[in-house]
Amino acid sequence: MENLELLIDLHQHNDRQGPGGIPETERAITLAALDKSQHLKIADLGCGTGASTLCLAHKLDAEIIAVDFIPEFIEILRRNAEASNLSQHIHPKVGSIDDLAFADNELDVIWSEGAIYNIGFEQGINDWRPFLKPKGVLAVSEITWLTDHRPDEIQSYWDSQYPEIDTASSKIKLLEEAGYAPLGYFVLPEHCWLDNYYHPLQRRFDAFLSCHANSDVAQTLVEAEMKEIEVFEKFKAYFSYGFYIASKR
Repeated sequence: MENLELLIDLHQHNDRQGPGGIPETERAITLAALDKSQHLKIADLGCGTGASTLCLAHKLDAEIIAVDFIPEFIEILRRNAEASNLSQHIHPKVGSIDDLAFADNELDVIWSEGAIYNIGFEQGINDWRPFLKPKGVLAVSEITWLTDHRPDEIQSYWDSQYPEIDTASSKIKLLEEAGYAPLGYFVLPEHCWLDNYYHPLQRRFDAFLSCHANSDVAQTLVEAEMKEIEVFEKFKAYFSYGFYIASKR
C-alpha cells in the first residue's frame, strides 16, 4: 500500500502519467474521423489526471466518462474540468478498466492512451468491443516494437515488464481477429516521452524525496523511474507507443 501511495504522489503532480501529447491526441481524432458535427458518448479508460480527456472535450461535442482506479487522479481531473468550464462534458469516475459497467452498444468511442497494458492489449480490445456501437471507434496507444530485430538487453527487459509487446503488424492482426477494421496507426515521437513525460517527472524527484524524508521506499521508486528513463534513452530506436485507431465491424 505504501508503494502505491508514494507512486501516486510521484505522478499526480504532472500533467501526464505516461507518454503522449495534445498534437498526437488530435491526430488520432482526425484519423478516427471524429468532429463536432457528431454528438458522441466516449469512455476514456485509464485517463490518469485527464490530459487526453480534456483534449477530447475541447475538440468534440461529447459526453466523456473518464475512468481511472486512482481516486487522487480522478479528483485532479474533476478540478481541471471545472477550471476549464468542461464539467458538463466530462464525468470522472473511479473504477477499473477491467470491470466496466457500460451496456452493450452504448459507446461511440473508447479511448485509452497508455493504459491498456494494465490488462493486456488482447484482453482489452476483446473485452471492450461489446460496449461499442457498430462502427464505433477504438483508439488506444500501446507499447510497440519498431523493428523486427533488437538487442537481447531490450528484448529481455520488455519480456519481463510486458510480454505482450509486439510489432505493429501483429497488433493490427489482433485487432482484425477481434472484429475491428483498422483506420489508422502512427508512432508517438520522442518528445512525447522526454519533453511531455520523463523530464517533468525528473524535475519532481528532489521534491518527492525530500517530502518523504529520503526513505528507502521513495528512493527505490525514483531509482526504478531513472532506470526506465535510461532504458528509453538507450533503446528508443527499437520501441515506442503505437497509436492504433480502429472501428468495430
